[in-house]
Amino acid sequence: MADSAGLQFVSSYAFEAMQKVDVSRLAALSDPELRLLLPCLVRMALCAPADQSQSWAQDKKLILRLLSGVEAVNSIVALLSVDFHALEQDARKEQQLRHKAGGSNGESILVSQLQHGLTLEFEHSDPLRRLRLTLSELLAIMNKVVDSNGEFFLKSSELFESPVYLDEVADVLCILQAELPSLLPIVDVAEALLHVRNGDWFLCLLVANVPDSFNEVCRGLIKNGERQDEESVGGRRRTEALRQLCQMNPSQALNIRAMVVEECHLPGLGVALTLDYRPDTPDEAVSPLVSYVSGLLLGTNSKVRTWFSMFIRNGQQRKRESSSVLWQMRRQLLLELVAILPRSRSTHVPNNSGMEEEPGSGYSGLREEHVVKASALLRLYCALMGIAGLRPTDEEAEQLLQLMTSRPPATPAGVRFVSLSFCKLLAFPTLVSTPEQEQLMVMWLSWMIKEEEYFESAAGVSASFGEMLLLVAMYFHSNQLSSIIELVCSTLGMKIAIKPSSLSKMKTIFTQEIFTEQVVTAHAVRVAVTNNLSATITGFLPIHCIYQLLRSRAFTKHKVSIKDWIYRQLCETTTPIHTQLIPLIDAYINSILTPASKANPEATNQPITEQEILNVFRSAAGQGEGSRGGRQRYSITTQLLILYYILSYEENLLASTKQLAMMQRKPKSYSAALMDQIPIKYLVTQAQGLQQELGGLHSALLRLLATNYPHLCLVEDWVCEEEVTGTLPLLRKMMLPSNTCRYTQSQLHQAFQKLPSSSPRLMRILEHLTLLSPGDLIPYAEALTASMALLLEPAVPRRILQTLNKLWMGLNTVMPRRLWVMTVNALQPSAKLLHQQKYTQNDLMVDPLIVLRCDQRVYRCPPLMDIVLHMLNGYLLASKAYLHCHLKETADFDRQTQTVSNLGVPGQPETPEVTREELKNALLSAQDSAAVQLLLEVCLPTSKEQQLGANTESLLSSIRGSVPGKSKQGSLGPSSQGGHGGR
Repeated sequence: MADSAGLQFVSSYAFEAMQKVDVSRLAALSDPELRLLLPCLVRMALCAPADQSQSWAQDKKLILRLLSGVEAVNSIVALLSVDFHALEQDARKEQQLRHKAGGSNGESILVSQLQHGLTLEFEHSDPLRRLRLTLSELLAIMNKVVDSNGEFFLKSSELFESPVYLDEVADVLCILQAELPSLLPIVDVAEALLHVRNGDWFLCLLVANVPDSFNEVCRGLIKNGERQDEESVGGRRRTEALRQLCQMNPSQALNIRAMVVEECHLPGLGVALTLDYRPDTPDEAVSPLVSYVSGLLLGTNSKVRTWFSMFIRNGQQRKRESSSVLWQMRRQLLLELVAILPRSRSTHVPNNSGMEEEPGSGYSGLREEHVVKASALLRLYCALMGIAGLRPTDEEAEQLLQLMTSRPPATPAGVRFVSLSFCKLLAFPTLVSTPEQEQLMVMWLSWMIKEEEYFESAAGVSASFGEMLLLVAMYFHSNQLSSIIELVCSTLGMKIAIKPSSLSKMKTIFTQEIFTEQVVTAHAVRVAVTNNLSATITGFLPIHCIYQLLRSRAFTKHKVSIKDWIYRQLCETTTPIHTQLIPLIDAYINSILTPASKANPEATNQPITEQEILNVFRSAAGQGEGSRGGRQRYSITTQLLILYYILSYEENLLASTKQLAMMQRKPKSYSAALMDQIPIKYLVTQAQGLQQELGGLHSALLRLLATNYPHLCLVEDWVCEEEVTGTLPLLRKMMLPSNTCRYTQSQLHQAFQKLPSSSPRLMRILEHLTLLSPGDLIPYAEALTASMALLLEPAVPRRILQTLNKLWMGLNTVMPRRLWVMTVNALQPSAKLLHQQKYTQNDLMVDPLIVLRCDQRVYRCPPLMDIVLHMLNGYLLASKAYLHCHLKETADFDRQTQTVSNLGVPGQPETPEVTREELKNALLSAQDSAAVQLLLEVCLPTSKEQQLGANTESLLSSIRGSVPGKSKQGSLGPSSQGGHGGR
């Protein structure tokens, strides 16, 4: 409000003194400052106080002494001597009269017909008439505000415009509001004062004399305010009045700004208060203006974001004005931007621009203390341009480009700044408009490529801007512009509408000048892997780049080996598992099995070698499944990922045999010997307890196991696992003292060798082992299985056999395949043991009936027979899966070979695929039948058992014959019990 520019407003010092009733500070005020506060001070001195304390009595004396020398006090005392009750009644009658007359200016009860203008009447009037004149004028304005329905008007009033009587009118106004609060609510009076000249000055005086009403008045003015304050005269006057109020009480400025955001009214006021705000302890990192505007545009409240964006858009439509809050904001932001720019801020490229610049040169080095502020400014300008639609001026665009192409120090904040600058270039390529600016951008991008490795090592971060460069280059080469837009929005942390067509210039620069596809692949394979890769590492990592290159088949196209990089990255993983690892493995497997093009069927990646795979598992699992010899080198995450790779590779290889046969390609399958040395079941059991940290890896492994290794997914095994890992075993283990004696494998082996005399000692050892977890039992597996044949000797207690069965079932949950092979070899007949014939896993899958070629005494030992039946069931399932895979592997290649050989031969029969399937089914049926037949034969008594049965029957007959009178009854015994009854 320029009309009140020459008037003296209440200072913040004086207002604080009034708020706290600090008499000593009030006494320090100058006479002009004290004059503004007289209405309140006079009422304070004359009215009976509620505070009857001695301290207030002393303060009141000081106030009276302070007022004693001021001439204007007498006129205010005269105003307070009026009968306000009668005045209020007349005012209410006038309101009713005006209401009936429809608001027309008819006769007035408060003021009789005026002979002169309001100013002269006011000058010549006594205190009562002055009160009536002012009250009548104020009520007229308030009624007009109510009738205007929100449409702003500016009422011309001599009373509020005469510079001679402004102080007296202000005194009358303050006394009227204080004495007639129900007739003149302070919020309504404040609203009415906005519609007269000098209204902001009157408003500040009114609030200063009633300091407790500050927040109430401000909230009322904001609630009644416009959604866009700079669009109308009324909005600008309201903003200026509130701004003056906050200058009078700066401690509440941020609270008033919060009210503005809460109501989504007067956006210019929020910016103005931020421009006026001067914190006691300024934060050098980010200015209050940047923080405030960023919070509005990047916050989660969409209503606030839309409201403020409209303020920016509407403000740009008006011509540039120095009084506009929007242009003040833009000027301040530009000043902050220029203040942190390096010494040389011109975008003109020197003649020697092609030369490499020294890191310490002042050409474009951003100071370390300015990096965070620069990043905040970049994000803010991105939000202003992308969300609020700000169109930068030429000066703003030039300075922004200079800031984006500056070179920060190698710190984590510097890495973040470079990433933001790069994404801003992609989001707003129109910032680069001249050839000089384009050359500057190319130089900066070249610097990024050169320095990214140094930045990553010096800053100590895992996700540098080099990965983002590679990723964008790959997206440009594969024309995935939508992915680039998604990457930019994700990095900037905001949703920006970017047209794919606007990226054409950047695409040309990337694909033809900076990053050709061959350069991308050669560079990607040299990028260091991410150490301890997990889901906790955010940002764009090398794995994202490699994944995209694998999908686009760039490595195979340019004959770049990626196998070593993938292997190293898989070995550098930990929990929680990164979400990109499983897709990376799937894409890698696809690039091994499927050529990049039919024209070049050999263009595939190399698989991970068996030796590399063994190195991973040997560190934790020794030479076989579940053995835990050797030192730990690789995490459980690495082992599970390699296991997933092998199983998925084999499954995809089987699924692709038809296509591979047509291309006359037969990729190498991993050997059975390798699979025998991988602790599959142990790893899956470990993964079961880490499901939350492994994401979908555990379920993927279970699916692959059910398909390729059904014998590892037996229902009874899962039930047994629940028994082994349930509550009771846990309680038993808790009962085991920590200082209990630890038995070694050699002690266990010696106890077995000395049976039956060592039965008590062996029982103690076995009972101790039952308290251990299946994983802790693994070192004892060989000693337990190797001595099984010794338990077939007579006089071995049944309890030992039952305990051994329990331990075997526990080991079966973590190392089933190797345990089965050791058990089958240990239970061979003694004649075979002399020849030292050792069966392998492959032997047992080809012929599962080998399991039944064990020592005949096993069939008469129920605990061991239970183990044999369990292995037989597993190997029958394994044999079925083995034959299915074998048929699938060979059928397509044989058919393809036969088709090629039969070309030109009429009447030649087609491939015997149906016959092969029938043969497989017949073989499986024969195996099942043979197993059942062998088990039935096992149930028949042996010759020794028959002889023993006959001897027993003769003995019983002789005993019955020696007892008189019992022969008839006793004769029923042998026939009723049969040959096996005696046994």
